[in-house]
Amino acid sequence: MDTSLVITPHLRYRAHIPPIPDDVARPLWSVMIPTYNCANYLAKTLRSVLAQDPGPGLMQIEVVDDYSTEDDPAAVVERLGGGRVGFYRQPQNVGITKNFETCLKRSQGKLIHLLHGDDYVRGGFYQKMQAAFEQNPSLGAAFCRQIFMDEYGHWQDISPLEQMNSGILTNWLERLALEQRIMTPSIVVRRDVYEQLGGFDSRLLCSEDWEMWVRIAAHYPIWYETEPLAVYRMHMHSNTGRHIRSGEDIRYTRHAIQIFKSYLPSQVAHEITSRARETYALSALNMTYQLLHVGDIVGVLAQVREALKCYHSVKVIRRMIFVLIWGALGYIRRTKTNVYA
Repeated sequence: MDTSLVITPHLRYRAHIPPIPDDVARPLWSVMIPTYNCANYLAKTLRSVLAQDPGPGLMQIEVVDDYSTEDDPAAVVERLGGGRVGFYRQPQNVGITKNFETCLKRSQGKLIHLLHGDDYVRGGFYQKMQAAFEQNPSLGAAFCRQIFMDEYGHWQDISPLEQMNSGILTNWLERLALEQRIMTPSIVVRRDVYEQLGGFDSRLLCSEDWEMWVRIAAHYPIWYETEPLAVYRMHMHSNTGRHIRSGEDIRYTRHAIQIFKSYLPSQVAHEITSRARETYALSALNMTYQLLHVGDIVGVLAQVREALKCYHSVKVIRRMIFVLIWGALGYIRRTKTNVYA
């Protein structure tokens, strides 16, 4: 892979991540935990890391809070961290992308794990990820299969296998550009990769992670661990969940696809990004059906609008008609049932 950084118009939107001075003693790991109004989940997150803690000489653990107003993550850190876990609070709310930037700049380890304060890792995560980098020093990142859970912590699904055996992925740039396949808690990135490529794109408040992983895949080999060692929480108060009702989740996804189109080989860039836009137009219509189920007309209109902006095709139009008709009929039936119950 070409690890040279091409000067592009996108650079102005990426934070510069300065290198750590050579004379500073550094741990191998920086586990940076961004939080925002999720302290009720944070204890599970911290316990999952502390259970695998190799000691302060090898692992930095720090919570970076984006000025939470509904809970007290500092109290959770004090109660569970026992002085082992650092805590930094933003002086004001800066948003997820800027909070990620703070995490990266405050990190000191050679390997960075961004672990959302409502997710967690399973036993063996750090050991398996470390072994991948030791065996393959040229890796830009390594990630594992991931489990999806609901807001109550119940497992709902597991990501499909990307390949049968753990190892470096082939044709990964094109595959990843078709669809977001890496949840943030499942991936570890070398710090010097962020130093080389810059931070998360400040134009994106959703899909900022997808754009970053595609950017890394365009320059470095990526390792895949088949064992599911990271657990990702899905709920309406997550960063993506907060943007669904306005349709901004799909709008930012469309923007991310446009940004990373330039990272792809020119001969396939148009085809791949067109297919990606269609995938997420259909995803928006699936969400439309769920919003119709609960009678959220504002969310329905927003998702339909963004689906049509994302991609026009016969398949998308047919799905839209099907969803609106059957979703509306289902909502009417449920409403009548409730009235006569």
